[in-house]
Amino acid sequence: MRQLSPLDAQFLNIESGGTVAHIAGLAILDASSTPNGALTLEDLLSLVRGRLPRIEQFRWRLAEVPLGLDHPYWTEDPDFDLEFHVREIALPAPGDDEQLAEQLARLHQRPLDRRRPLWEMYLVQGLADGRTAMYAKVHHALIDGVSAAQIVAALLDLEPNPPETAEPDEWRPEPPPGQWGMLAGAAARAAVHPLRTAGALLRAVPHLDSLPVVGRLPGIGLVAGTGRTAARTGEVPPPPSLSAPRTPFNGPVTPHRRVAFGSLPLEEIKQVRRKLGISVNDVVMALCASALRRWLIDHDALPGRPLVAAVPVSTRELEDGSHGNQISAMFTSVPTHLADPLERVVAVRSTMDTAKQRLVATPDQWLEELTAVVPPAFGSLAARALYRLAPAALPPVNLIISNVPGPQFPLYMCGAKVLGYFPISVISDVSGGLNITVFSYNGNVDVGIVACRDMVPDVWKLLGYLNDALEELKAL
Repeated sequence: MRQLSPLDAQFLNIESGGTVAHIAGLAILDASSTPNGALTLEDLLSLVRGRLPRIEQFRWRLAEVPLGLDHPYWTEDPDFDLEFHVREIALPAPGDDEQLAEQLARLHQRPLDRRRPLWEMYLVQGLADGRTAMYAKVHHALIDGVSAAQIVAALLDLEPNPPETAEPDEWRPEPPPGQWGMLAGAAARAAVHPLRTAGALLRAVPHLDSLPVVGRLPGIGLVAGTGRTAARTGEVPPPPSLSAPRTPFNGPVTPHRRVAFGSLPLEEIKQVRRKLGISVNDVVMALCASALRRWLIDHDALPGRPLVAAVPVSTRELEDGSHGNQISAMFTSVPTHLADPLERVVAVRSTMDTAKQRLVATPDQWLEELTAVVPPAFGSLAARALYRLAPAALPPVNLIISNVPGPQFPLYMCGAKVLGYFPISVISDVSGGLNITVFSYNGNVDVGIVACRDMVPDVWKLLGYLNDALEELKAL
């Protein structure tokens, strides 16, 4: 039995209305490379069944504390049913990428069943050119981006015919937690919560001016500066002036989604990096700025000031196999207001450098510290109030842009070569109705875009603009 951290629990609390808080991945597979020339549901079931000892969280389900007086626990599900979680669907053959994305959007918009372990996996048949797809979604309360990659690694192999693994030992679930025991734990933690809150506030206050909206409140700069002096954190670069403008993809999101995915050549991105003297992350941000600018112009909605993006950052050590979320975030402007592509690159480099410097000067746990301030009994109410009120005032950020490094060699699933792996992440009222996440794999940068269907119905156009933006930067 393991209790969720305050940050983990927040990913449960934010789910309401149009927000679902699972993250997902789409693997496109060359099924023709398997011994039988096809990938079946039984193949996938057999793979997951054999790897479950390495993915123990796939058997965990939530145990809620009575009256919501404390954060929930993860406990092993005594009724775990693998065949409920691993499923098979098919497109009308020969299905193309847009048909696949439409089906994935429907799967992605559905919340996970909290009575069961919070994950699902789908084998998708019927794709053109002998391809098969595997789509898996896992709740963000259970994993972050890096631990998601670790789960993917546990399911994939370095060769098409790996050595057979030993038959797993018979699994026996641990006893479920008792309600009285959970209540006793809640009472004990409630007694010390004021002290923990005081400590968390002291550690979080020096960094309040880094937060969009909060950082612009009168006196926050003085409060944060005083906190840094008291905490002796040293000099921190001044916060950027981050004021997110209103865009068509900001406001309350609906439950419906659009998805698009595609790949960019990693070597071409590296050529741009070398030519312009910037990082790969900077290139990705510049590509997004160009693509978003064109999309906003198309919709007669280009703001006169830059957008604001939240950029998730993992704080997990490479060899850390623990569960839950170990993440931070930096906030940076996206210079969509600049018409000249070279000026956009210069602006991206400057704002990203400042954001990185502030991130380095900020404790890894600052996001965890902020979420720990709210008592568990009020966490859900506080989260929903924030998500309801923030978009009505000013959007804290316009969108999320994330870049996750991956392996630069081929991987295999059930003998099928992985042709591409595309992340599909979270949108919300607060973070915006658009999320662009990229994952580098085997010579490509694989792009996954998810959006609110009613805000950004033409996500494939945005994906095409990313390709055009790369050509634009190559020509500089």
